[in-house]
Amino acid sequence: MAEHVRDKRIMLTGGAGFLGGRVRDRLERAGAAEVVVVRRRDFDLTEPAEVAEAYEVARPDTVVHLAAEVGGIGANRANPGRYFYANMAMGMHMIEEGRRRGIEKFVQVGTVCSYPKFTPVPFSEEDLWNGYPEETNAPYGIAKKSLLVMLQAYREQYGLNGIYLMSVNLYGPGDNFDPETSHVIPALIRKCEEARVSGADEVICWGTGDASREFLYVEDCAEAIASATERFDGPEPVNVGASSEISIRELTELIARLTGFEGRLVWDPSKPDGQPRRCLDTSRAKERFGFEASTSLEEGLRATIDWWRGESALAGAGADAGAARP
Repeated sequence: MAEHVRDKRIMLTGGAGFLGGRVRDRLERAGAAEVVVVRRRDFDLTEPAEVAEAYEVARPDTVVHLAAEVGGIGANRANPGRYFYANMAMGMHMIEEGRRRGIEKFVQVGTVCSYPKFTPVPFSEEDLWNGYPEETNAPYGIAKKSLLVMLQAYREQYGLNGIYLMSVNLYGPGDNFDPETSHVIPALIRKCEEARVSGADEVICWGTGDASREFLYVEDCAEAIASATERFDGPEPVNVGASSEISIRELTELIARLTGFEGRLVWDPSKPDGQPRRCLDTSRAKERFGFEASTSLEEGLRATIDWWRGESALAGAGADAGAARP
């Protein structure tokens, strides 16, 4: 199998983000000659001219494309057009420019949101096209899924070696805890921790709690991406997950226990649940490049809560210092 990491120049989009920093670390440890991180502040990857400029700077052998416009249910409902355009445009221009320059390998990270709303559980890659995605995140999911088609078409016509990985929801230290755009785990950690600190007697939770999800610790996902970059060559999409499922209600109760919040959990069914169930069949990832997740949900949640408490303490100290200035 061709070597696509050791002694190679690797262009990493989204490399300064939550997942990207971990991927960069693993690629460097695997022997990459240089990992060139493409940052949003320097290049607008929705513009073809700026994509070409980024390639000119990076001069890559291999490209790992992580950059995305993404958020939770609320953010997807508020930005369907933006999320479709940004994700479609970035991926399309990145793949086309890579083809034009004859790169050796293109790694596209997709999303579990591409699966049909009522996919049989566990989700198999064979079911990817058997229905329309859940409505609240369909524009984002379809944009990402279209890039799979583009990579398969470019492999067939131009010989571009492109691979496509579909990850479940990620979480871990350094996640996005913004109340407007965060995913469910950081949102619940923040709500429960702030309620505990303030002495509130209840936390309002979105939906019914009946929907289920699978969550992958960010360090495990980074390991999967690095391993696939190094070892996997093939046109078929590959699920990347933890092979476990938990209801949102059970998840919320677990986070409340781990944060020490002892008040009531109040469910607001006027808010959407999103896709009814999500759990992946990850056997293909194990077969193709030997990946299995190693971090349990409780272990990962404890690390994430500890990190958030540290960040909150730092923010509080900064606010106190600012208030104390004359």
